[in-house]
Amino acid sequence: MRTAFFALLLVPLALGAQVPAETLFNLVSLNAQAEREVPNDLLTATLAAEAEGADPVQLADGINRTMQRALATALAYKAVKTQSAGYQTTPVYDKNRVARWRVRQELRLESADFAAATELIGKLQATLVVAGLNLGVSGEARRKAENILIAEALSAFDERARVVRDAVKAKGYRMRDLQVSGGAPPRPVYAMAARALASESMAQPAIEPGSTRILITVSGTIQLQ
Repeated sequence: MRTAFFALLLVPLALGAQVPAETLFNLVSLNAQAEREVPNDLLTATLAAEAEGADPVQLADGINRTMQRALATALAYKAVKTQSAGYQTTPVYDKNRVARWRVRQELRLESADFAAATELIGKLQATLVVAGLNLGVSGEARRKAENILIAEALSAFDERARVVRDAVKAKGYRMRDLQVSGGAPPRPVYAMAARALASESMAQPAIEPGSTRILITVSGTIQLQ
């Protein structure tokens, strides 16, 4: 009985193994794109307090005081988000010996209010170095643009599939696979490494917001019928 039962179990397995795999034919790979320039609506900047000298403790005290004044100034700008960033104390060597010390602390700014942000940066440049400034598209604006572009790219893909179908006089087609990808990083505007002269009349940075190119690509394979 056990032998007969085992044999019965093998019958459906053997039958299943004999089912031929689906034959793939008339496959066509396609891709389509949709893109647009989206106005930049977010400014991010990195400023730093830097100092070099023989006494790291004295340097750190000076950097701390400078950054405290910078944060106090920034607090008056409610539309600008501020965040303390990296703090580094590193030795500077000369002929394998520590010649002096370098202390640096960064302050990051982010705002959709360009006028307020650039005014604040202009004030902070009296004591801080502007290490970098970027303009880009906020997450919300990017998502809205990408959702629109996905629909446009899918429509363009479908249009190309119908062109191929009609060109080879096929009755129809079905989708085998589909991938959607895209996006674009913010474009850097400029980076500054020179220390500004201490002056309350420091001019604020002049910027042109511009736009960021966002691209969505749809690629996939169709099977003509």
